[in-house]
Amino acid sequence: MKNIKIYTLCIGLLLVLVSCGKNISEKEKESFDTDLQSKNDSLLSLGKYESVIQLNIEYLKKAGKMEYREGKGLCYLNIAGVNSSAMNYERALFFFQKAEKDLLNSENAFHKALFYDTYSRYYYHLKFYDKALAYNDKSLHYLKYTNNSKFSNEFFPKLLLNRGVYFGKKGWFGTSLKYLLKANELENSVFSNCMVTRYYLFSNHPELAGIYIQRAKEKMQIQKPNDEESIFAYYTIGCFYNEIGNYKEAEKNLKKALEINIKMRYTHPSHIGEVYKALAEVYKKMHEEDKAYFYLKKYTEEQGRDDSAQFAALNKTMDDFIGETKNESDWSRNKLPLSIALAITAITVSGVYVRKVINRMRLKKRTLKKETDELKNQVHTKQFQEVVELVKRNDSSFLLKFKELYPDYISALLKINPDLENSELAFCAMLKLRLSSKEIADYTFVQHKSVQQKKYRIRKRLSIPAEEDIYNFFDRLQ
Repeated sequence: MKNIKIYTLCIGLLLVLVSCGKNISEKEKESFDTDLQSKNDSLLSLGKYESVIQLNIEYLKKAGKMEYREGKGLCYLNIAGVNSSAMNYERALFFFQKAEKDLLNSENAFHKALFYDTYSRYYYHLKFYDKALAYNDKSLHYLKYTNNSKFSNEFFPKLLLNRGVYFGKKGWFGTSLKYLLKANELENSVFSNCMVTRYYLFSNHPELAGIYIQRAKEKMQIQKPNDEESIFAYYTIGCFYNEIGNYKEAEKNLKKALEINIKMRYTHPSHIGEVYKALAEVYKKMHEEDKAYFYLKKYTEEQGRDDSAQFAALNKTMDDFIGETKNESDWSRNKLPLSIALAITAITVSGVYVRKVINRMRLKKRTLKKETDELKNQVHTKQFQEVVELVKRNDSSFLLKFKELYPDYISALLKINPDLENSELAFCAMLKLRLSSKEIADYTFVQHKSVQQKKYRIRKRLSIPAEEDIYNFFDRLQ
């Protein structure tokens, strides 16, 4: 009997010791979360994917030693985010599932908010905007129950900005603007002001865009944004000046964006490619054909660019992972050790660059002229089809999409006759698309005779000679 009591007491003491070893204070957890996410977001914003992987390996080990399950979940979530950015969606989903097990059972509502936000951006990349909005809803819901910490306060306007972007992609422009303005009211940063600017440029309101561009420029003097934000700001400012016809200022700001971009050489090429494209457009409008051709060539080459330094670093990361786990392999049953999974992640991210190298080699086999024409034709054809579909549905967003397809067309019409009304501009846009009178009548629910009368009025309003085919006139109008 005495021995049983002693045995029971020992077991009890052992359980107490074990439970004490697993007890982590809330302060330690918060410190882990804040430190990890700050470093992760900073590296991810710079496109340093291999550094993000290395960071999360380090913190996974730390979370393991702490026996902090939710900490491991955050690391899985960050790795999923890397895969999303690298467009490796299948592998991203694998790590989302691992993160889900650790985070959705967390008592910390911020963990759930962060999980659903990252998941919403995953679906945004896939162009599933309804799902992106649904998960954005969940993220906002759980954010309500978080502590009023500095981190969560900064997170809220970012969720609203994302929400504004998602609604914009769905064509809900009024709702999109509401969330963009609300986010900017809360954050009032260089980035948020530039986001509102881009909305107004897209919706052809340069006078309103100018207000937010000025605010963004003022914020740049105060906040000293990082290089990523600076690139986006200078690029947006350049686009604004291009829109209002101040091509010298557009050139100056786009060159600033390019200078920073070249210095950083992002892992993902979309930033620098878009700057090259914008510069080509500016020089074309300035009638400097040689420079326009040069930057269009740079834009085309960028589509097949490889980053040798980044590629070597990714390979180094991959080799280190494999070296650590060379005796382990059982991926097919999802029992692969974490280090092997991370190695495959590094291989996958490296694969993005392999594809870029292959694309570059293929592009070099063709003439630059053919490459440029193919690129322009692909974009134009897709946009053209989207615009025609909107016309067929009598969708009110038709004219906004049309302006993306032919950015200078409306301005050219207004130069001929500044008094043209919106309904007349929309009608001219349909003629530019070479829609017949019957098609326009069917799509807009009016009689064929009314369309013919509109054509006659447009001829008079634009001084189109009677002997000239009206469709040929609009074809020539750029």
